[in-house]
Amino acid sequence: MDLPAHPWPPFLPGWVWLCGAGPGDPGLLTLHALHALRQADVVVHDALVEPAILDWAPRALRVFAGKRGGKPSPRQRDISLRLVELAREGRRVLRLKGGDPFVFGRGGEEAQALAQHGVPVRVVPGVSAGIGGLGAAGIPVTHRDVNQSVTFVTGHDQTGEAPSALDWGAIARASEVIVIYMGLKHAAQIAGALLAAGRSPDEPAAVVTDATTPRQRVIETTLAGLPAAAASVEPPAILCLGRTVLLRRAVLGLDADPLRPGRPEGA
Repeated sequence: MDLPAHPWPPFLPGWVWLCGAGPGDPGLLTLHALHALRQADVVVHDALVEPAILDWAPRALRVFAGKRGGKPSPRQRDISLRLVELAREGRRVLRLKGGDPFVFGRGGEEAQALAQHGVPVRVVPGVSAGIGGLGAAGIPVTHRDVNQSVTFVTGHDQTGEAPSALDWGAIARASEVIVIYMGLKHAAQIAGALLAAGRSPDEPAAVVTDATTPRQRVIETTLAGLPAAAASVEPPAILCLGRTVLLRRAVLGLDADPLRPGRPEGA
């Protein structure tokens, strides 16, 4: 695949490109990401990177560095030091991460570690699943008739537990739409905190798994039904809470009145 004429930045030996692979569909890669795949000597990739994307780097060594909750995973420090080692060998190192590397992807930590070891880094942003994944499911994260704010949160902290540092009460009161990354495991605890803060149990919610891939599944539910919906699927998943979930039916031509009360339904 030839790239269009453009002054593409050179991918120099000894550099690490910290690159977002998007939410899954290879078509959602940026052209800079494709350019990097074609030039890389080694690709250090996450578990959420679709295998078809790796096929676009036919000459590169593939190094798996996936971290999945509850499963044996490499330590973050070891991943960062491996990137340093590969770069110091004079290789063009592509660190390929699902979504955007700086949105709950630990890309900031890796960039810091590389900088501390004197390894030059280029950051290539990607389409974040909390925006692109929901969009592919027909859910706009903002709509001027529905919300003027959206809050993105992670479903777990460094310990693997629900984030204790988040003020769920403040989030519940301040944001019309809440998007939760990696929230399946603690969906019941998160829903309970939001209900305790005054969110309605009937508020529309959705769970989107394997967004933008042929395996994509969408479950429309409510805040009260969110724990059961989350328990019925496997990661990766994005959770969305708010009235923009209702707009999915209008976007996909399923409902002429998108702002009617929602009901639990799988799709």
